[in-house]
Amino acid sequence: MVDGAKSDHPAVQKQLDRLTMLSPGRDVLGLERISEVLGRLDNPHQKLPPVFHVAGTNGKGSTCAFLRAAIEAEGLKAHVYTSPHLVRFNERIRIAGKLIADDYLAELLARVLDISQDINPSFFEATTAAAFLAFAEMPADACILEVGLGGRLDATNIIGDPVATGIAALGIDHEGFLLSPEEGTPSEPMVRIAWEKAGIAKSDTPLLTQKYSHDMAEIISGHCTKTGAQYLPRGGEWDAAIYEGQLHYRDDRGKLNLPLPALVGAHQADNAALAIAMLRHQDALHISDGALRAAMGWAQWPGRMHLLISGPLTDLLPGDAEIWVDGGHNVSAGLALAKHFADYGAGSIDLVIGMLSNKNPDAIIAPLKEKLASMTVIPVPGHESHALRDYPDVNAPAMQADNISGALDTMDLGSGKTVLIAGSLYLAGDILKANAQVPD
Repeated sequence: MVDGAKSDHPAVQKQLDRLTMLSPGRDVLGLERISEVLGRLDNPHQKLPPVFHVAGTNGKGSTCAFLRAAIEAEGLKAHVYTSPHLVRFNERIRIAGKLIADDYLAELLARVLDISQDINPSFFEATTAAAFLAFAEMPADACILEVGLGGRLDATNIIGDPVATGIAALGIDHEGFLLSPEEGTPSEPMVRIAWEKAGIAKSDTPLLTQKYSHDMAEIISGHCTKTGAQYLPRGGEWDAAIYEGQLHYRDDRGKLNLPLPALVGAHQADNAALAIAMLRHQDALHISDGALRAAMGWAQWPGRMHLLISGPLTDLLPGDAEIWVDGGHNVSAGLALAKHFADYGAGSIDLVIGMLSNKNPDAIIAPLKEKLASMTVIPVPGHESHALRDYPDVNAPAMQADNISGALDTMDLGSGKTVLIAGSLYLAGDILKANAQVPD
């Protein structure tokens, strides 16, 4: 799938164009190419500060956000590599707390591409190499890496000695890659997903995970035994629960009573708990209880259950309207949306949705169906996306518009409007840009 990365900076765009020509639309898994690219760059991945490595189907980005917030609340600095970006490519690479500068980004991409054209790295492999170069050259106290796709064969898994690894919520996604037939892999889909994610486990390193089914937990445990990793699933040596308006966390070091995360959604407490567990089961950094408490309010992760502030888009609706944006696109994301809107009445939400053509619209529609007052389908700019005919019946008015402004223009402009824009992180990025809320 074409990444679609764009930049307003000519030098950055020149390198992104080079990268697109080098690997047009290729999602490639495996560690051979990234290993060779990094070798030609003098192995910057071996010169990073303490690394926290996070995989998962849903929640891995939020977990990274909580890790960063806690580290920064302690007065330390963290490098962060995440994907995809919402508005600017620079969002993927955060150096010691700041988004990478355009001139430095252009320089790094050029260095990577100049030495690797004959290797034909994928888009993600080349940008991962650029991030590792930046992180090796600039000082920081920690490095947080989000897996791009899967875990076992993801380019970020070239890291051999993280101080802690984590796996967030698991579900079915990227089936064409993670469920492709391969000898020696589990046959049951969710067990295969768990096995792929467990590939980030490393010898003598704690692997912290959420709770999964018995079969999924068993395959992760077996992989940890094989690799010599320390398997620490939630519900064993550590656990957490929401009780009386607080997040109650416990492990062998003691108990913590923390405020609930400011990030919207009950699932964010799970992501915060995983980050806390990762930080409390490593010895490279000291993170105080006070920093963990502060992180609950500091963590930001745009485009996920994001309530828009006043801006050009919100001005198209009455002042008491709510416009929510969420980039989730799979079954787990649909269930999280349904849980968030559980107290909203039937027929109370106007859904504007855009989904890539390789995603299943029913994943978002089915959990929300009874809540919908209307559904408007829009394209995801720059990507192949589903048309109205591809969506299931919603027992409510359904229409199609050319863009978000057209979708909002067709709505009943009564008071108390609740609008949900969902289905794609690419679309979420376009919405934030249109409402002048570019992530920084």
